[in-house]
Amino acid sequence: MPITDEIKKTLSDPTPLYALAGAGDLAYEKLREVPGKVEALAADRKGTQEKAGARLQEAQSLLIGAPAKVGEAVNALPTDLKALQERAQGFALQQVGRAVELAVKAKETYDELAERGKVVVEKARPAAPAAPAEAAEPAAQPVQDEPVVEAEPVADGAAEPAPKKSARARKSAAADAE
Repeated sequence: MPITDEIKKTLSDPTPLYALAGAGDLAYEKLREVPGKVEALAADRKGTQEKAGARLQEAQSLLIGAPAKVGEAVNALPTDLKALQERAQGFALQQVGRAVELAVKAKETYDELAERGKVVVEKARPAAPAAPAEAAEPAAQPVQDEPVVEAEPVADGAAEPAPKKSARARKSAAADAE
């Protein structure tokens, strides 16, 4: 649907205008009630003033008795403070006990975990050499190997030449011949 058709439909829809008219009517109705409410408030003014005066006298009587109540609270305060201090000290001692208990449990758990870790590491570690005497022998000097050259393929019917020996094999054969 083209935009122009949508605009025409929106502008021809009377619903927003109806809503505006309804709001205006409600406002008019409420405004018509205002003069009656103002007259009722003016008539109740005397009753309201009397109620306010009674509450003021009540508040004044409370203020007169307030210093006595404050004095009683102040006199009772030191005993309350002592009791609070004793309760606070007891609570602090309880918490210290709990902290020590938790520290002991933490140490036990730590030790258990350490023992468990030790077992796991021992299982994962490779076995130690069987004969410690072999480890004590001096190691033979390493000999550098020369790369072994393989024999080249031979054509059909020809005799295969013997494979070439590595330098180590030649040295070993020479030593055996002496």
